[in-house]
Amino acid sequence: EKLNVIEDLTSQLAENATIYLADISGLDAVATSDLRRACFKAGVKLSVIKNTLLAKAMEASDKDFGELPEVLKGNTSLMFSETSNAPAKLIKNFRKKSDKPLLKGAFIEEEVYVGDDQLDALVSIKSKEEVIGDIIGLLQSPAKNVIS
Repeated sequence: EKLNVIEDLTSQLAENATIYLADISGLDAVATSDLRRACFKAGVKLSVIKNTLLAKAMEASDKDFGELPEVLKGNTSLMFSETSNAPAKLIKNFRKKSDKPLLKGAFIEEEVYVGDDQLDALVSIKSKEEVIGDIIGLLQSPAKNVIS
Protein backbone atom coordinates (compact mmCIF):
# COMPACT_ATOMS: atom_id res chain seq x y z
CA GLU A 1 0.00 0.00 0.00
CA LYS A 2 2.82 2.41 0.88
CA LEU A 3 4.49 1.64 -2.45
CA ASN A 4 1.31 2.71 -4.26
CA VAL A 5 1.22 5.97 -2.31
CA ILE A 6 4.89 6.65 -3.10
CA GLU A 7 4.27 5.90 -6.82
CA ASP A 8 1.26 8.23 -6.86
CA LEU A 9 3.25 10.96 -5.12
CA THR A 10 6.19 10.53 -7.48
CA SER A 11 3.92 10.90 -10.51
CA GLN A 12 2.25 13.99 -8.97
CA LEU A 13 5.68 15.52 -8.36
CA ALA A 14 6.64 14.78 -11.96
CA GLU A 15 3.42 16.24 -13.41
CA ASN A 16 3.46 19.53 -11.48
CA ALA A 17 5.93 22.37 -11.98
CA THR A 18 4.60 24.26 -8.93
CA ILE A 19 4.88 22.45 -5.60
CA TYR A 20 4.54 24.10 -2.19
CA LEU A 21 5.17 22.56 1.24
CA ALA A 22 3.31 24.16 4.13
CA ASP A 23 2.67 23.56 7.82
CA ILE A 24 -1.03 23.77 8.70
CA SER A 25 -0.76 22.20 12.16
CA GLY A 26 -2.62 24.12 14.81
CA LEU A 27 -5.51 25.10 12.55
CA ASP A 28 -8.85 24.03 13.99
CA ALA A 29 -11.45 22.15 11.95
CA VAL A 30 -13.23 25.32 10.80
CA ALA A 31 -9.99 27.03 9.69
CA THR A 32 -8.80 23.87 7.93
CA SER A 33 -12.14 23.63 6.12
CA ASP A 34 -11.87 27.32 5.12
CA LEU A 35 -8.33 26.71 3.84
CA ARG A 36 -9.43 23.71 1.78
CA ARG A 37 -12.33 25.75 0.34
CA ALA A 38 -9.98 28.63 -0.52
CA CYS A 39 -7.58 26.17 -2.18
CA PHE A 40 -10.39 24.69 -4.26
CA LYS A 41 -11.52 28.15 -5.42
CA ALA A 42 -7.94 29.13 -6.32
CA GLY A 43 -7.30 25.90 -8.24
CA VAL A 44 -4.76 24.68 -5.67
CA LYS A 45 -4.73 21.00 -4.74
CA LEU A 46 -4.03 20.54 -1.01
CA SER A 47 -3.18 17.27 0.70
CA VAL A 48 -1.60 16.35 4.03
CA ILE A 49 1.10 13.75 3.55
CA LYS A 50 3.53 11.72 5.69
CA ASN A 51 7.05 13.13 5.55
CA THR A 52 8.73 9.75 5.05
CA LEU A 53 6.51 8.93 2.04
CA LEU A 54 7.08 12.36 0.51
CA ALA A 55 10.84 12.10 1.06
CA LYS A 56 10.89 8.72 -0.72
CA ALA A 57 8.79 10.12 -3.58
CA MET A 58 11.19 13.09 -3.92
CA GLU A 59 14.11 10.65 -3.98
CA ALA A 60 12.44 8.57 -6.70
CA SER A 61 11.58 11.65 -8.78
CA ASP A 62 13.71 12.91 -11.68
CA LYS A 63 13.56 16.47 -10.31
CA ASP A 64 16.27 17.95 -8.10
CA PHE A 65 14.50 19.16 -4.95
CA GLY A 66 17.72 20.49 -3.41
CA GLU A 67 17.20 21.33 0.27
CA LEU A 68 13.44 20.63 0.30
CA PRO A 69 13.66 17.12 1.83
CA GLU A 70 15.41 18.71 4.84
CA VAL A 71 12.27 20.75 5.73
CA LEU A 72 10.14 17.60 6.02
CA LYS A 73 9.65 17.75 9.78
CA GLY A 74 6.40 17.95 11.72
CA ASN A 75 3.11 18.45 9.88
CA THR A 76 3.51 18.81 6.10
CA SER A 77 0.87 19.74 3.58
CA LEU A 78 1.50 19.51 -0.12
CA MET A 79 0.07 22.15 -2.46
CA PHE A 80 0.01 21.76 -6.25
CA SER A 81 -1.02 24.50 -8.66
CA GLU A 82 -0.91 25.42 -12.34
CA THR A 83 -0.20 29.06 -11.42
CA SER A 84 3.17 29.51 -9.74
CA ASN A 85 2.13 32.28 -7.34
CA ALA A 86 -1.41 31.05 -6.47
CA PRO A 87 -0.46 29.03 -3.34
CA ALA A 88 1.73 31.90 -2.05
CA LYS A 89 -1.10 34.43 -2.50
CA LEU A 90 -3.52 32.01 -0.84
CA ILE A 91 -1.21 31.52 2.17
CA LYS A 92 -0.66 35.27 2.50
CA ASN A 93 -4.39 36.05 2.34
CA PHE A 94 -5.19 33.26 4.81
CA ARG A 95 -2.62 34.63 7.25
CA LYS A 96 -4.60 37.85 7.60
CA LYS A 97 -6.93 35.83 9.86
CA SER A 98 -4.48 33.29 11.30
CA ASP A 99 -0.74 32.80 11.86
CA LYS A 100 -0.83 29.57 9.82
CA PRO A 101 -0.17 28.09 7.31
CA LEU A 102 3.59 28.50 7.44
CA LEU A 103 5.54 28.08 4.23
CA LYS A 104 8.20 25.37 4.59
CA GLY A 105 9.41 25.52 1.01
CA ALA A 106 8.49 25.53 -2.65
CA PHE A 107 9.66 24.04 -5.93
CA ILE A 108 8.73 26.24 -8.91
CA GLU A 109 9.99 25.58 -12.44
CA GLU A 110 13.25 23.94 -11.26
CA GLU A 111 13.86 26.64 -8.57
CA VAL A 112 13.87 25.69 -4.88
CA TYR A 113 12.72 28.14 -2.19
CA VAL A 114 13.18 27.22 1.48
CA GLY A 115 11.67 28.99 4.48
CA ASP A 116 8.69 31.13 5.39
CA ASP A 117 10.70 34.30 4.65
CA GLN A 118 10.42 33.46 0.93
CA LEU A 119 6.64 34.03 0.91
CA ASP A 120 6.74 37.65 -0.34
CA ALA A 121 9.16 36.71 -3.13
CA LEU A 122 6.86 33.88 -4.19
CA VAL A 123 3.78 36.14 -4.16
CA SER A 124 5.54 38.57 -6.52
CA ILE A 125 6.34 35.88 -9.11
CA LYS A 126 4.26 36.58 -12.17
CA SER A 127 2.13 33.83 -13.62
CA LYS A 128 2.49 32.82 -17.25
CA GLU A 129 -0.75 34.66 -18.08
CA GLU A 130 0.47 37.87 -16.40
CA VAL A 131 3.76 37.78 -18.33
CA ILE A 132 1.91 37.23 -21.63
CA GLY A 133 -0.42 40.12 -20.75
CA ASP A 134 2.57 42.39 -20.06
CA ILE A 135 4.19 41.45 -23.39
CA ILE A 136 0.96 42.07 -25.32
CA GLY A 137 0.59 45.43 -23.56
CA LEU A 138 4.14 46.39 -24.51
CA LEU A 139 3.62 45.32 -28.12
CA GLN A 140 0.36 47.28 -28.43
CA SER A 141 1.62 50.54 -26.90
CA PRO A 142 3.89 51.64 -29.83
CA ALA A 143 1.10 50.93 -32.31
CA LYS A 144 -1.36 53.04 -30.29
CA ASN A 145 1.14 55.94 -30.19
CA VAL A 146 1.59 55.85 -33.98
CA ILE A 147 -2.15 55.77 -34.65
CA SER A 148 -3.06 58.63 -32.31
